[in-house]
Amino acid sequence: MAALALTVVPVAGGATLDTTAVAAAGGGDTAPCGTGRFLYIFNGDAAPHTVTVATPGKVSGVAIADVTVTVAAGKTGCIPLSNVFRGATGRAAITYDGVTSVKVAAFELGT
Repeated sequence: MAALALTVVPVAGGATLDTTAVAAAGGGDTAPCGTGRFLYIFNGDAAPHTVTVATPGKVSGVAIADVTVTVAAGKTGCIPLSNVFRGATGRAAITYDGVTSVKVAAFELGT
């Protein structure tokens, strides 16, 4: 798994999300979790792709379902990376059903 770096989106000036994104790793990626953080996905492929973020926690002993988001061909998506996704490493574990022409980035909203 590749570790995605966190990019802060400044309040004044914004950011160009697609130029910060990197190719999604075939074995998956990890990203930092926390308030105001999110995963940006750009699917440049001709087919839709599903992104899964593992949810390692439990509520009353019952596992919380992983989050999946399908991003249509040529579209973008975002997944909030709240602390519910924090794994043993302190990062979210992210996998993809395919990585052809898929770019991703981890962002944090600036204050």
